Amino acid sequence: MSTDPRTVVRKFLARPQHEGVGAVVRRSIGRFELKYFDPFLVLDEFSVTAPAGFPDHPHRGFETVTYMLQGAVTHEDFEGHKGTIGVGDLQWMTAGRGIVHSEMPAAHGTQKGLQLWINLSSTHKMIEPMYQEMASRNIAEATENGVTVRIIAGERLGMKSPIYTRTPTMFLDFTMEPGAHVEQPIPESWNAFVYVLEGEGVIGNSSSKSSSTTASAHHILLLGPGDGVEVWNKSSKSLRFILVGGEPLGEPVVQWGPFVMNTQQEIDQTIQDCENFENGFEKARYWRSQDHDF
Repeated sequence: MSTDPRTVVRKFLARPQHEGVGAVVRRSIGRFELKYFDPFLVLDEFSVTAPAGFPDHPHRGFETVTYMLQGAVTHEDFEGHKGTIGVGDLQWMTAGRGIVHSEMPAAHGTQKGLQLWINLSSTHKMIEPMYQEMASRNIAEATENGVTVRIIAGERLGMKSPIYTRTPTMFLDFTMEPGAHVEQPIPESWNAFVYVLEGEGVIGNSSSKSSSTTASAHHILLLGPGDGVEVWNKSSKSLRFILVGGEPLGEPVVQWGPFVMNTQQEIDQTIQDCENFENGFEKARYWRSQDHDF
């Protein structure tokens, strides 16, 4: 039970923009209104239809979390790691010191999902790359009082995700029936936000009407201080949203596209490493994904 519910301090609509090759994303974190929400670098709700996609590209210094909402995406990297993420599946990729990979549509029609970039602390930026993957059937799910929650990271109702988060993170996918109400604890020191996927919800403090905010699909709501969040579905349709929270790193952030480090010198070194196939990018010299011709 939250004794100090968080209220919404910022709200805005994630508008469509083009990314990759022909892909469309609704970017809410990582755009000019909100460059960074420590420890979160980017949140994209993406939509891709073949032959559009995200062909071979590098990363260093953070993690990418891909969660599919519709269709499927095939991913492939220079380590020989390859697979397909379908509806409800999760890929938690730690880029660490360097990865080059592709993410392309694996089915006909439009593929939709979420991709969240989580910053890594300076002590973890240069670790070896790794993946954590979970099929939809293995993601913990609980239903109570008209509320169903999928536990991508963190815990809810005594159920805990096995995903290991180097930067402590919670990622919960809620679906609420009309009339339902939910409370979710959030560590007080963490930053947290709600992103609405479907329907319309009310987020805030039940004790004060002026402390609650109504939001519909594709809106992000940044939450202020407190020890939890309350959400109501006062509409006649189902409400679906994600709640994401993380422990701030409090470190300098210097970003150059797909590289996120702490100083400009480290970024310059990363660009040099990538161009010269060194210090983690050695395998990129001769590697091309099967989809690279797109």
